[in-house]
Amino acid sequence: MADPARTGLPLPDYDHLPLGGLESRVRSLSAGEVEELLAYERAHADRVPVTEVLTARLEQLRQGAEPTSGDPDALRPERGGGRAGSPVTPATSPQPFGPPPHGTPDQRGKPKGDRT
Repeated sequence: MADPARTGLPLPDYDHLPLGGLESRVRSLSAGEVEELLAYERAHADRVPVTEVLTARLEQLRQGAEPTSGDPDALRPERGGGRAGSPVTPATSPQPFGPPPHGTPDQRGKPKGDRT
């Protein structure tokens, strides 16, 4: 069930943004929108690095900074078009190796004989 407070946020994917993506995307928000995110963050996760980013941006806006378009190349989880699969190829995989010198689990040891 979706949290109604989460669906009304200025950044719909806010909870999934990495800190670097948040820093660049929050630049497009107004002071009121940043205040809304800051209140949501403090009421929910209250992550110190996130509140520091939001507080710093709010202060910049109060000192006269204007919202900008932000970084269009910022990490955006909603795109989801990242590379899938493993980056390992036969050219990058390690060389095969033999079993350890003490044998393998399917090779039973032989009794040592009579020790007295």
